[in-house]
Amino acid sequence: MPLVEDALLDILACPVCHAPLRADEQENELVCTGDACALAYPVRDGIPVLLVDEARRPG
Repeated sequence: MPLVEDALLDILACPVCHAPLRADEQENELVCTGDACALAYPVRDGIPVLLVDEARRPG
């Protein structure tokens, strides 16, 4: 089962820079594809948590 469905991933965007998000199934996160932003948002119980306060900057 995917982290989030493709149809949902197609319409979600980073709330900070509005860039598309990509799924990182290993970390259970959605990661912003924007070069300047690149925040990672957690997915909890199949629900993306797109809150800046909950995001982290990957490695």
